[in-house]
Amino acid sequence: MTDPDRIAAYDAAAPPPDETETATFALGCFWGPDATFGALDGVVRTRVGYAGGATDAPTYHDLGDHSEAVQVDYDPERFSFGEVVDFAIENHSVRTQPRDRQYQHVLFYESPEQRAVIEKRLDALAVDEVRTRVEALDAFHPAESYHQKYHLRSKRAILSDFEEAGYDATAIRESPAAAKLNAEAGGYDRSDGTGRLDPLAASSSGAAQSE
Repeated sequence: MTDPDRIAAYDAAAPPPDETETATFALGCFWGPDATFGALDGVVRTRVGYAGGATDAPTYHDLGDHSEAVQVDYDPERFSFGEVVDFAIENHSVRTQPRDRQYQHVLFYESPEQRAVIEKRLDALAVDEVRTRVEALDAFHPAESYHQKYHLRSKRAILSDFEEAGYDATAIRESPAAAKLNAEAGGYDRSDGTGRLDPLAASSSGAAQSE
């Protein structure tokens, strides 16, 4: 069960943005990766948007040359960038590249070090051909609010708890609690093997790190 106080307490106990690192991937339709990454221990925040193109101010109905992407804020004390890349590779087919630019597969980097990590991971795969692209991230454009935490938005009672706690659309998008509850709503198991249990169970004790 959730309530406004538990949601606010969970978010207050989560690592702030300046204590997390960010990775960005285009892995097809962004709803699934948003929930898949959100289920991971050590992932603090997720958001979906558009990346990889040069079109200014893309929207869902006017993407231009961008692809749907997920952006992941993770705790570097729990994950290395390489481990986050490994998870992205496991959750799409590196052998295929959709024709539709909207759903193409791209692993983005923001530094030469990140590029080297991605390329090393891809080079180590036992496949004949890797069609997933590796590209520099020039910009990430957050998607419309109705795409953020897509699975969670089907749970009207939980959304009401966020609204009662004073969250607007941007705050829900950036909420650590929303990332976990979106994963739960999407049916994704938690990475610690406990199964689909209450994702905010640790918030009652203030131990957000256990999520």
